[in-house]
Amino acid sequence: MTASLPSPQAEWLSLTDLGRLHGISAVHCGRILCEAGLRLASGAPSHEALHRGMALQPLPRRHNRSALWNRGSCGALLERQGLRPLAQQRLVRQWADLLEALLMGANAVSVSVEEMAVEMPPQLRRPVNQELRQRGSSLQLTQPSRRASACRAAFSSSWRS
Repeated sequence: MTASLPSPQAEWLSLTDLGRLHGISAVHCGRILCEAGLRLASGAPSHEALHRGMALQPLPRRHNRSALWNRGSCGALLERQGLRPLAQQRLVRQWADLLEALLMGANAVSVSVEEMAVEMPPQLRRPVNQELRQRGSSLQLTQPSRRASACRAAFSSSWRS
């Protein structure tokens, strides 16, 4: 196995900043990296993390806080663990708010739920559906089609007011 050279375009972050992007503490972020074998109990990046280009240890190594973590590859690991970047979480909540308002018949908006579902970025569909389920909404988005309805809603009595 050959070592991955750090990409010059890569964004390198402290553990604090990497965690902050995903709404978690540096301690929680470090724990996830440890469980993945990328960080040692001492806090230093593992040989594997350095070898795969997921971490940098600037020289001279004064303390473990000086390690930098690759935003792309470490962020992807955090996302595989179920975490989402805060910016995406905010966007998901906004889409869910809008879709629920449209479903309830917000008079100030002259667009349908189906039209908005077609406009939604595809990578947000699953997280928005999950957010809607967590809110107890019966609305779920399906794969968009310009001709067919892009959403389903099983109306409960709470929606029929």
